[in-house]
Amino acid sequence: METIFTRILAREIPAEIVYEDDWVLAFKDIAPQAPVHVIVIPKNYVTNVLTLTESDVELAGRVLLGCQRVGQALGLEKSGMRVVLNCGEDGGQSVGHLHAHVLGGRKLTWPPG
Repeated sequence: METIFTRILAREIPAEIVYEDDWVLAFKDIAPQAPVHVIVIPKNYVTNVLTLTESDVELAGRVLLGCQRVGQALGLEKSGMRVVLNCGEDGGQSVGHLHAHVLGGRKLTWPPG
């Protein structure tokens, strides 16, 4: 399935990449909701957390490790960060490709929305 994220992965759409490995690509969000707002996507297509299968266990773990690496690279270890995975329309998912939002750089409130 083609999404804006698959086009970013294919380098058809430019993005400000902050981390990449064999499993994930992480780039700055174009409409940041915090001083640090990075999107972490798996290189293999999965719609969202609700469509993961047992065969996606390593992929899911690699997405979380990608979030950790982004937080470390951007100096969020001491102050903290939030990792958000939206699922489906009611969950606020706007792109049908599994992705995690890494948010930080300020005190985040709860509930989020």
